[in-house]
Amino acid sequence: MIGIWCLTVWQQLGSPSKMRLVELGPGRGTLMADLLRGAAPFKPFMSGLDIHLVEVSKFLRLQQWEKLQCQGAQKITAGSTEIQQWGTSMPSAVQVHWHRSLDEVPDDLPTIYIAHEFLDALPVHQFQKTERGWCERLVDIASDDSPLHFRLVLAPGPTPASELLVDRRLDALPFDQKAVMKGLEVSPQAMATAGQLGRRVSASAGAALLIDYGRNRPYPASLQAIRQHKFCGLLEQPGRADLSAHVDFSAIRQGVTDLQAPATCHGPISQRQLLQSLGIEARLQSLLEHADAEQADMLQKGYLRLIGGGASATASVQGGSKQKGQKAQEEGVEPAEEGMGLTYQAMAITAESAPVPVAFEKQEQ
Repeated sequence: MIGIWCLTVWQQLGSPSKMRLVELGPGRGTLMADLLRGAAPFKPFMSGLDIHLVEVSKFLRLQQWEKLQCQGAQKITAGSTEIQQWGTSMPSAVQVHWHRSLDEVPDDLPTIYIAHEFLDALPVHQFQKTERGWCERLVDIASDDSPLHFRLVLAPGPTPASELLVDRRLDALPFDQKAVMKGLEVSPQAMATAGQLGRRVSASAGAALLIDYGRNRPYPASLQAIRQHKFCGLLEQPGRADLSAHVDFSAIRQGVTDLQAPATCHGPISQRQLLQSLGIEARLQSLLEHADAEQADMLQKGYLRLIGGGASATASVQGGSKQKGQKAQEEGVEPAEEGMGLTYQAMAITAESAPVPVAFEKQEQ
């Protein structure tokens, strides 16, 4: 479905003969592999396509190489394993390049950027409102009698992050919203990435599509730890658990506007609205026509997971002994959904002069 969105953007840009497709944080390469497979029948689009993957992990680069069925060119070595820096994805014959950062990706052609579950992995700063003003929450060594090695503490005074980020975010919020805030979470890297994408699409044409779980206002504290597909305490297993934070899409928009580039943010809209606008129901019905009972059941469950949403508890932000969802609600984190349709939000970034991307028209009206 994301491939369809890319095709519509390509058409809105006038169907350029050459175009880059960039994915930030491609994981195992599943999204890009599905995109290339789905877009394969559209020869004019595929013939001028150049793929660039922004990935720092050598292990994941190798998985992406295999998922995209690449055949080789230049190599780098990770231990005893050789990992490609660029190659050709077969059978589409599209060239794929790997980069450690967005800065390394050329920006001299029209480009579509995709960031799916990328922003949530970027670092955050957390601040708490106290009698002394806004204080940053920091990690400290725990006491000898603690079962954990680390603990969270409040900074005794201003920190560089509090000086740079708190007023910047609060000044951009409505008065009634910031008046009741007791906590604030900010990801300056996410805001900077959004600004960089805004600058790129306004300078060389293109669009960016950002999809992540989040909302259109700040979180007091949403950082959480996940290990082996289960939530755990934030400081219980440092180095072994994955950390992620919900995305504040109002901060993403601010990252673009603060740069003062001629770029526009569209959305956020729910993933449900995005996929329904792209025709996911028609795609499901087409697949069901050729599916047996077991396949049909899997297809319908997958469809509901992508567009569904029902109240459910989420994990504790701190991973304490309270019931799931209780601490999270106290910290201002909305319950997760039984499905990704409402929990996941989508935002597009385009040049100010570009047409509104498909799926975002209703939000603009």
